[in-house]
Order: sequence, then structure tokens, then C-alpha cells
Amino acid sequence: RDFQRVTHLPLSGVLDAPTLHQMALPRCGTGDGESHTAWARRASATRRHRRTTQHGECQRWASQWGLGFWGGRWYKRHLTYRVVNWPSYLPQHEVRLAVKAAFELWSNVSSLVFWEARDGPADIRLTFFHGDHNDGLSNAFDGPGGALAHAFFPRRGEAHFDSAERWSLHSGKGRNLFVVVAHEVGHTLGLEHSPVKSALMSPYYKKLSKDFVLSWDDILAIQNLYGKPSKGLAVQLPGKVFTHFQDWSVDLYGGDRQQGSLSAYYCHSFFDAITSDADHNLYIFKGSHYWVVSASGNASDPQPLQARWPGLPTGIDACAWSQLSGKFYFFKGGRCWRYTGSTLEAGFPQKCSARGLPRHPDTALYFQQLRCLVLFKGPKYFVVSEETLSVEPYYPRSLRDWEGLPPGTAGALTHRDGFIYFFRDDQYWQFDRTKLQVVATGKWATQLPWMGCWDANGGQDLF
Repeated sequence: RDFQRVTHLPLSGVLDAPTLHQMALPRCGTGDGESHTAWARRASATRRHRRTTQHGECQRWASQWGLGFWGGRWYKRHLTYRVVNWPSYLPQHEVRLAVKAAFELWSNVSSLVFWEARDGPADIRLTFFHGDHNDGLSNAFDGPGGALAHAFFPRRGEAHFDSAERWSLHSGKGRNLFVVVAHEVGHTLGLEHSPVKSALMSPYYKKLSKDFVLSWDDILAIQNLYGKPSKGLAVQLPGKVFTHFQDWSVDLYGGDRQQGSLSAYYCHSFFDAITSDADHNLYIFKGSHYWVVSASGNASDPQPLQARWPGLPTGIDACAWSQLSGKFYFFKGGRCWRYTGSTLEAGFPQKCSARGLPRHPDTALYFQQLRCLVLFKGPKYFVVSEETLSVEPYYPRSLRDWEGLPPGTAGALTHRDGFIYFFRDDQYWQFDRTKLQVVATGKWATQLPWMGCWDANGGQDLF
């Protein structure tokens, strides 16, 4: 019942289907504890405060409520933080930029000031770990999904992140690092989880949207602990301020990178989607850019998506090129786009989810034997008519039909060697179309020369 109360589910007191579904969603690993009680006290005190005064300085409710019992607080306003490590596939410069913005999200609405410490001691330390990392078995990370991160209340100053997750710096696939860091920083400052669904401090992961801001409850909670900004009103930063985390730009790296290494950027990170055309050129998509890799394995420089496909949004979910029609199909959310060359066909984009297609598909593929598109989503796959863009009868079916293929792949293509290659994170799966099973797996950047990752194959560290 306590879990159902915090998550706004009907108070059935039993593990029904909605409760089990909610429990399976990705979330913060910090316990909910007495967060609902603390929130109720904060809301009650706020109502009393509003009845007694309409203006004036924000009262320091923390001492009156005994918030040190619930989350604690820092007894200084200037705090240092340090990013101890980060996923090797994320550029250091962008990681530090995202972390800085996460701290500024809180300093813009409070009296706190944050400084980054590049090395040595710091008040707050952010670290990535695998599995059990000496925090106790209850805090051991559980791999992809489930608990994404956890943090400790003042004045321990620790936030831990699961290295097994697929972390991202844009709004495409993967867990957005900026959003999760901002949430965990809230814990290190003394904030409990919030039962307000729109709050950043809600325990469940939320994607970075264009209007991403702190909720009224987040602001009230941090100001109850540390007061308002010392210089005038709080500044709410809309999500569009953070778009430079979503759209990778070569200008971010300055002039100190080696010439020619930009084409291999996707080799040291993840990509959103991949497909190939009749000439065996690969198209690799990431954020607002794409790369073309020739059949000989030479990668182009990154190109803006909309320069080739006008009207196409950034951060696509999946893409497929049809061997039957020669058209490109793109999928994002519940919508789909169809291009002949660089021309968006009339009537597109369409709301394809209305025809039974999955929202946010993991992978799209043109399957030559069926002469249909195949969309993969979690443990299921959908066979889709190219003519009507509707799901064929008797589908979706279980992914078990594709023996050895894991769920959650990020893209697929049919190679000229006759095999289908599926990709997820830094792994590939080679699928035999006649045996209908995976026959090989490995690291695509270092084991598939035709992916164009010469820097990765040579062991060069771009970042």
C-alpha cells in the first residue's frame, strides 16, 4: 500500500498487474523511506505559511520540520563536486558540461554555489560502478534497467551510477545522463523523493523534453533547505538551454583533436539507428547527424540529418531502407516518415502507432524473404506491410523466433555477405537467415572492418 500510495496507484494492497508494471520501470535506487511523510509536512507547512504571509523572505522551515532527520542538509553554501569517472564511450568534455548544468539547475533556484574540483577531495563525488560496489547488497546495481543510480544524503556526498546502463547525452536512445545526475544531486543536497509526478525528484526516470524544468515541488523543497538565490528571483532554465547536450557538434571539441578522427566519433559511442542501401553503403545515425560508410569501409564526415532528409527530427528511434522500393523509412515515437531520395512523401509523417506499430521501436529492418518491414520492440517483433504500413495478421510475435537475439537492439542491416547484423551498445549479433539463429557475436567497432572504425581498430583513444 505504501508503494501504491507513493506511485498514485489504486490502494489494492496486492501485487496486481499495474503495481508489478510500475515496479519494473527504471528508477532511482535511493529508497523512498519517509519521503511521502516529509512531502506532506512540507505541503502542510507551506499552506500555513501562505495563510500568514503573502510576501517576504522565505522562511527556513527545515529546522522547524526536523528535515535533518529526513534528508539532512549542508551547513555551508559553497560546495565542490568532482566527476571521478565516466563511461569511456562518452566524451569527457560533454560529460563535464552535462554535470555542470545539472548542478546549476539547483543553484539557479537556491542560495547554493557549486565549483568543480578536477582532482583531490570534494564535497560531492560522482562515480560509476558495476554491480556490488561495497555499498551493501541492497545497493548493488542490477544491470540495464531497474535501478539506474543512487545517492546518499548530506554529508556523505556520494552519487553512484550503474555502469551497465546505456548512458546518453542527447534525447535519443539511452538514459539521459543530465537528467539522472540532476536527480541524484538533489539527494546529495538533502532532498527526498517526491510523490509529485512532474517533479525531477520523482523516483522514476523521465526523459529530457524541450520544456524540462524543475517543478514547483522541487523548487520549494530546495528553498526550504537553503533559501532563495541571494541575487533576486530564482531563474528557471527551460530545457532548450540544454540542447547542446543533444546535438553533437564538431565545434565542441575545439582544434586539439587529430585531423580525420571526427568520422569515427560514432565508433567510440552508441548510435541511434543504422541501415544500408543497394550499393552497400551504411547509414549511421546519432542525434542530429549521420555518417555514410562506403562498402570499402571509409566513413564520411558527420552530416546534418536535415540536409539530406528535410523535416526529419533528431534522435530517431529506428531506420530501414527498403530493397523493394528503394525508400527510406524513419521511426520516432509513434510517428513514421517515408522518403524517396531526399523528398518526404505526401501525407508523411504519419501516426503509425494508430495502425498497431509499436511506439519508440528499438530496431527497423527490411526482411527480404517476407518483402516486409520488421520492427523490433522489447521481447516482440512486428511484421509490417510496406504498402499499407500496418501490422500483418498474427503479429506481433515473440522474439524467441529469432533464436539468440537479445531484446533492445539499436539497429540492424542485411550485409552483402548474406547475414543480418544486429547492434546494441558496443556489441553485434550475426544472424543466419536460413538457420534463423544467431551464429556469432562480438564488438562491432573492432571486429567488423566494414563499419569504418579505423581509429577504434588501431586502438587510438579519441577522447
